[in-house]
Amino acid sequence: MDKQKFEKYAQFFLEQNSKLNLISKNDEKFLWEKHIFDSLSFENFLEKYSIDASNKTLLDIGSGGGFPAIPISINYPNLNVTALDSIRKKINAIEEIKSHLNLPNLHTICNRAENIKNIKYDFITSRAVAALKILIPYAMPLLKQDGYFVVYKSLKVKEEIDEARTVIEKFNAKILDIIEYNIPTTENYTRNLVVITHNKK
Repeated sequence: MDKQKFEKYAQFFLEQNSKLNLISKNDEKFLWEKHIFDSLSFENFLEKYSIDASNKTLLDIGSGGGFPAIPISINYPNLNVTALDSIRKKINAIEEIKSHLNLPNLHTICNRAENIKNIKYDFITSRAVAALKILIPYAMPLLKQDGYFVVYKSLKVKEEIDEARTVIEKFNAKILDIIEYNIPTTENYTRNLVVITHNKK
């Protein structure tokens, strides 16, 4: 981890947040734990499956204030990351951060996922956006055949998977793994990465 770059990022993000309210004021004091470290848990997936992210592509659906797109793009400079959000002020904020930190591997699209055509990605991520039954129809058509859709979820993940069974089958998807992890907060804060692939019949 490039600590200096992450500290510069955190400082600039808080300046942006004071103007744009990208995260709640109450969450500002947990920026590192609940947002940056949580975003970087993507590493748990890469390490578990021994994946080299270099020269691959990642789409982050519903990037909002830039999580997990920006922390991932800082940590993996050879991974091409695209932050997708339909709200222009959020995309503008991500572009400001990209420029401030000089992140040539970070790209932005101001649009909705269902409008993206003729491009597929090695990885797709989504964090704090919607339930799996809503996300899967957006993500799976944009995922390469051997790609991975990695969704950041809370402890209620099993319920979401149960609710998404019909959609999982319809889009020929497969729940490959649920990777549990903790983020360094004073309270016990357990999260999950749900790893979804195309079901190769």
